[in-house]
Amino acid sequence: MKRPAFDDIFMHLASDLAGRSHCVKARVGAVLTKDTRIISIGYNGPPAGTHNCDEEWPEHGCARDSKGSCSLALHAEENAILYAAKNGASLEGSSLYVTLSPCLPCARLIYASGIKKVQFLNSYAEYKGLSSDEGVDFLRKFGVEVTKYVAEEVINE
Repeated sequence: MKRPAFDDIFMHLASDLAGRSHCVKARVGAVLTKDTRIISIGYNGPPAGTHNCDEEWPEHGCARDSKGSCSLALHAEENAILYAAKNGASLEGSSLYVTLSPCLPCARLIYASGIKKVQFLNSYAEYKGLSSDEGVDFLRKFGVEVTKYVAEEVINE
């Protein structure tokens, strides 16, 4: 019997967490790890205790900001990082598994948090129709290892 790799386990968990999102537009999950242990998890959506977009605005989701993004949502990476910080966990040298590659603002937060490795399942640039993954480019420029996750088995999206 083949034992699953930790990369597979963590990306599967990130994919499962994405299903918890209340976002009407996109569902994204994230898992922060260090030394094969989970530090924190997150998924995208408005801050806890505020709104559930799929319940309040099921047809179109929350209002859009000037760039066409959700005006209320925290990204999955932000939620995972904020929860870890709130609970005093050090992220220095940690790894992030996320179902959508980081946008540029999340990339800055990832870098500033000391995260050293990021694996993503799908491209933010492809999702948004952009020419490049600015967040990925930023992280690589400043020494963060970023790779597109390739599974041996298909993960449901």
